[in-house]
Amino acid sequence: MIPSERLKGIEAFVCTADAGSFTAAGLRLNLTNSAVSKSVARLEARLGHRLFERTTRRLTLTDAGTAFYGTCVRVLGELADAEAVLAAHRSEIAGRLKVDLPVAFGRMRAMPLLLAFADAHPNLRPHITFTDRMVDIVEEGIDVAVRIGASAGWADDLGARCLGSEHVIFCAAPAYLDRRGTPASADDLARFDCILYGRADGSTIGWRFADDTAGPRSRTMDGRMILGSAEAQVGAVKAGFGIAQLATWLIEAELDRGELVEILPASATTGLPLHLVWPRSRQLSPKVDALLATLTTGLRID
Repeated sequence: MIPSERLKGIEAFVCTADAGSFTAAGLRLNLTNSAVSKSVARLEARLGHRLFERTTRRLTLTDAGTAFYGTCVRVLGELADAEAVLAAHRSEIAGRLKVDLPVAFGRMRAMPLLLAFADAHPNLRPHITFTDRMVDIVEEGIDVAVRIGASAGWADDLGARCLGSEHVIFCAAPAYLDRRGTPASADDLARFDCILYGRADGSTIGWRFADDTAGPRSRTMDGRMILGSAEAQVGAVKAGFGIAQLATWLIEAELDRGELVEILPASATTGLPLHLVWPRSRQLSPKVDALLATLTTGLRID
């Protein structure tokens, strides 16, 4: 059966279920009582199930009708949303747009894209915040957020799009390795100075190690230095204070210039996932829809 045939009668069915009678549904759809009734009857014949129990006083949904009604409402809603997105593309991208970014990733990777986006849309008024804490996106009025980390626990009223995962490596300054030697294995790292990332609550981010059987595994390390900034970690490692595990997007320039070198390449592994997150209620806004498209293309990690 062609897709258009599957849609016939659905609107009449949903409207009848909502209105409670063929007559009331006909008034809403600007159709006659008979036309609505026949449309629903043809739908029931095609499906091979009665959708309504009919009495002289009222219509009630059957069990099959109740199950089918939920699916139909969702499908009609998705069609309406799709049409709204297309209509939104014809609207002007303007007004206030609040974006929240992780501090280092936002400054280094997202800001160039946002500046170009703002330049292309001069009537836009971006408000960009930088924080590594997990802000309440809806409560704080954020339109789009970039998140590095797992998606567990996100509210149902948020939309999310995964752009890939970081690639993390162990690295150090050449001068440090000349002074202390180079670790021969992942287990050997415990003998060296570790530069760790720490949260405000005093906890640290464990280092991830490749594991052929179960994927990356995390291990808590003792740190010579604990820093609450990824960029500060880079600075400390460059200054020769020790070894760190860092995402490659953070240290591309330092690796190219030879200021940092990768060690234990066999232990390099995937890091945290990167997501775009937004309130579903704002997805149909032209400015939000356009920014999601821009960031999806520009920030995707292969």
